[in-house]
This record gives sequence, C-alpha cells and structure tokens, in this order.
Amino acid sequence: MTRIGNSDLDVFPLSLGGNVFGWTADRDASFAVLDAFVEGGGDFVDTADGYSAWVPGNSGGESETIIGEWLASRKPEGVVVATKVSQHPDFTGLAASNVRKAAEASLGRLGVDTIDLYYAHFDDETVPLEETVAAFGQLVADGLVRNVAVSNYTADRIREWVEIARRIGVAVPVAVQPHYNLVHRNDVEETIIPVAEEFGLGLVPYYSLASGFLTGKYRSADPEGQSSPRAAGAAKYATDAGLRIIDTLEQIGDAHGSSIAATSLAWLRAQPTVVAPIASARTVEQVPDLLAGARLELTADEVEALDRVSAWTPTTA
Repeated sequence: MTRIGNSDLDVFPLSLGGNVFGWTADRDASFAVLDAFVEGGGDFVDTADGYSAWVPGNSGGESETIIGEWLASRKPEGVVVATKVSQHPDFTGLAASNVRKAAEASLGRLGVDTIDLYYAHFDDETVPLEETVAAFGQLVADGLVRNVAVSNYTADRIREWVEIARRIGVAVPVAVQPHYNLVHRNDVEETIIPVAEEFGLGLVPYYSLASGFLTGKYRSADPEGQSSPRAAGAAKYATDAGLRIIDTLEQIGDAHGSSIAATSLAWLRAQPTVVAPIASARTVEQVPDLLAGARLELTADEVEALDRVSAWTPTTA
C-alpha cells in the first residue's frame, strides 16, 4: 500500500482507469474487470464525470454510473474512487456553482456519500482560480469530498492553487494527475515532479501505457488493421526510438518473468512522488499485467537502463 500525498488514503500502487467503462467495455465487461482487479488486491479506481461523452449515443457519466452500479452490487470494502470535474457536457468548466452541481451529480451516479479524491480535470482560466479553490474547499468542508486534487495543471498553476488554499484556509491538493510515461517524460520531470516534491503531492499519472504502446502490442507506425480504437494513438510512438524502449522493456521483463506492460508500470512507480500509475483494462485477461506492474520491483540498474533508453533531448537551432 502507498499513501496519496499528505492525505489519509493508503492505496494499492496501481489505479484502475475507468475511461473504458461504457466505451470499449460494456457494463458486463466492466463488472468483470472490476471484480478481477479487486480480487487481485486492487482498491483504487479512477474515473471522470465526462467519461465517455465522446462515444456516439453517450452523454457523459457512463463510467461513473457503471462503477456506481458495481459498488452497489458488490459492496466492496476499502475501495477508493477518484473522479473529476470540468468536462461533462452539462457541467463544463470550474465556476463554483458548476463544481458544486457536478460533484452532486457524480455522487448520485457513484451512489456514494463522499468522493474520496476529486480532481479539477483541466484548468479553466476563464474562472478566477480563487473561486475554484474555494469551491473545492467548500465541498470538503461540507463532507461531499474527502480530498482535492488537480489534473493537467501547469506547475505555476499548481503552486498558485496551493498558495490560495493556504491563504483562505481550505483543503490543499494532495495529488496531481499528469500525462506521464516512458515516451512522455520531459515536462513532468522538469516541472511537475519538483512542485509535487515541494508540496508533498502524490503523482497519479495517466496514459501510463501510452495508449497501449508500452504493452508491446503495437510495433508498427501503421495502425491499419489494428482493431483497438487506441491503435492510432499507440502507433505514433512506434519510431526507432520508441521501439528501442520496447526492446529494453522486453529484456528487463524477461529477466523477471514479467510482461512489457508490467515492466513499464514498474518503471513509472520507481519515479519520484509517483503513487499509483493509472492503467485501464477492457478485458479480464488484461488485468493480471496491471496487478503485476504494481508489485514488480526493478533494480536501480534496470531503472537507469530505461531512463537512458527513453531520454529525449530537444533539438536546438
């Protein structure tokens, strides 16, 4: 178990992504994945109120609804659920009134009294940050939310959020959720991790497996013939540099009897301030690799080898 920042939340060091629930995994498949995850020791589920409004016929909130129905059906003990606000079609942005209404709607879909971890999903610079910070603080004060967090915020805006929260005397963020993985490192390592270290925030990275590329499944830059909706997203990483990362992951994984995906997650867990990478599974068969990634411990030399092969330096004029 690992602690999320300065919160009282101790979680399994891998968060199950709920973005596929109601999208590439229907209700039955989602229930099966959630069952397998919890039976394997998992207890941390990540979703958002906007999942999956992009799917034709969906209106947003489908993932939360499925998770809520699963919680009601299974009544699992100790499962921590994180969700987010700002992207639901009916509750866009981070104005105070919207944050409140969105949180109440999420509570209803999840069927819970309190949201364990509530993220501002994307920064909304059309709203004074002090208004948003105060709105999140009021949710905590009123018992609707246990802990607040931010996702997709710059280091400067995270620092400003913390400073405002301290000044007005409301709950400060305990976590930050950035896009971070072996093929997307620099910005997070140069700007986000330092601010997380400064304020004791836990990192809960999304796209941990780079849309599936870091499973080793996609080794061609041509997504044609791939059945997954994520194939195009994964294919863009299948460059010579990307494939060298896959080869190194495979070599290290083989030494541990582990998969490429599990090894990639283990590398991410070894990075400063990282609490629990987020990874999703469409099928029960994909769950064991995620669970293994939460338990695999790489040696310092193995981490260094992956650091070296995935290092990227921008070209200069």
